Amino acid sequence: MSFTERNADGVVYLTAGNINARHGFTTRHGGVSSGIFESLNLGENRGDDPELVRENFRRLGRALGINTEAMAFSWQVHGKEVRIVTEKDRRSLFQPIAYEADGLVTNVRGLPIIIFTADCVPVLLHDPEAGVAGAVHCGWRSSVMDILGTAVEKMASLGARPENIRAAMGPAIGKCCFETGPEVPEAVEKYLNGDTEGLYWPRPGVQGKFMVDLKGANRRRLIQLGLRPENISVSEECTVCRADKYWSHRATKGRRGSQAAVICLD
Repeated sequence: MSFTERNADGVVYLTAGNINARHGFTTRHGGVSSGIFESLNLGENRGDDPELVRENFRRLGRALGINTEAMAFSWQVHGKEVRIVTEKDRRSLFQPIAYEADGLVTNVRGLPIIIFTADCVPVLLHDPEAGVAGAVHCGWRSSVMDILGTAVEKMASLGARPENIRAAMGPAIGKCCFETGPEVPEAVEKYLNGDTEGLYWPRPGVQGKFMVDLKGANRRRLIQLGLRPENISVSEECTVCRADKYWSHRATKGRRGSQAAVICLD
């Protein structure tokens, strides 16, 4: 399934053809922030002016038709915790978050759930038959801790079935740019129980460095978890290569905003 780029009054975002819940993967474009945060920065803790961030969220809400004053967020820590969120987890911007989690799942209609990235893999999950959705922040550490396995398990506890789950991986660092030391390929080997053909290779001419396909690794894990290959969409865009369009931690050496992946059950 392909991704479609949309523009709603200047807010540029992507949707995946296999996800029929209200959703979007944001870009840098369409906000009011300035300087290193220009323009659609959605990160609360990057140092941007809070009023500008609030306006960015208002614009996102209008673009997607969701209430960004009462969303479910989490404090992301590159771990494997996935939280089932309910009405009581709604919050507005710049309110304290009482929990840490890198994934959220829900069966509450009208509750937007959101995760933030700037190179890590954003994954949205949706079982349209059970009415369950998930949003998962898959950095390499969270990935090899099997956060996707935890997310699918939590969705199943709400009635979802792996064979019915649709998954969409948004723009993230690509295999062209994800250079690592040997610890990442070693962790991917354990993560996928050795099913890693084509997912990493030595960087030519650079001793001890490897190129890793993190999106491909997570796609393979979803298939291991019981998702059907035809139900998985993967964006080919690399956030490092397209740092003009997406926030990239590597490309900006950490001087950047954050984009978001959001899904809301209708």
